[in-house]
Amino acid sequence: MTLENVNSPIKLANGTTIPCVGYGTFRTDPAVTKEAVMAALQAGFRHIDTARVYENEAGVGEAIKAAGIPRDQLFVTSKLWNADRGYEQTKAALDASLQRLGLDYLDLYLIHWPANRKQFGDRAAEINAETWRAFEDLYKAGKLKAIGVSNFLPHHLDELLKTATIKPMVDQVEVHPGWPQREAVKGIQDRGILVEAWGPLGGQGATVLTNPVMAAIAAAHQKTTAQVSLRWLIQQGLVPLPKSVHEARIKENMQVFDFTLSAEEMAKIDALTDLGGQCAKPDEVDF
Repeated sequence: MTLENVNSPIKLANGTTIPCVGYGTFRTDPAVTKEAVMAALQAGFRHIDTARVYENEAGVGEAIKAAGIPRDQLFVTSKLWNADRGYEQTKAALDASLQRLGLDYLDLYLIHWPANRKQFGDRAAEINAETWRAFEDLYKAGKLKAIGVSNFLPHHLDELLKTATIKPMVDQVEVHPGWPQREAVKGIQDRGILVEAWGPLGGQGATVLTNPVMAAIAAAHQKTTAQVSLRWLIQQGLVPLPKSVHEARIKENMQVFDFTLSAEEMAKIDALTDLGGQCAKPDEVDF
């Protein structure tokens, strides 16, 4: 399959298609979200990723309404926050997200983080299972076109699949140069689940975009280090979710389909370590 632009479709396990690059809104100030998402939509993005905990769903919804793009041409993702886990709580949380977004359905809904043993002990698996049961019922009811998880490692997926009747279609995890998560990514892909990459440029405080190896590869292709990072992810079969509130950079992040990284260049980026980012370990978080 040849990907030609950010909206080139990738087929999920249930046949739904997802644009191969999404516009991320993690840490986008709610006060500027409408303007930033409008800029992304006007530039050509059709895949928008948000979450309840970002506190900017309303701004995303305002931009979608103002843009006037037919709903079936958009792919909108949101995520269930940790405080809303559980069967009934999940259903209520989705309704609240849809209301803030001004939408009747989501194209993709994700469990934001797995309940882990550090916080919940032996109850963690049950909490994840009950949350997922709600996801399955909401999917069957037509409120969700696709369902998935975020920050689940392969062992979390295997535990979930002991009770699930529908396999997650997407797993969104942090992946960027310096934090490739090779084993996790391969494990997720081997289970037939699409991997999305959040924080694909490293995020606040990271040195992904100033690393000399990245800079040399970028110079060789007359591209930016951000474009090289996104290309590295795309060539691994991942769906990156770059975030920017600047129109020029939003457009720049779309221009990653007119060059290819060599196997040697991919390997050099694979070998990078300690470039910053959140790099949180899902079994150790306590939020």
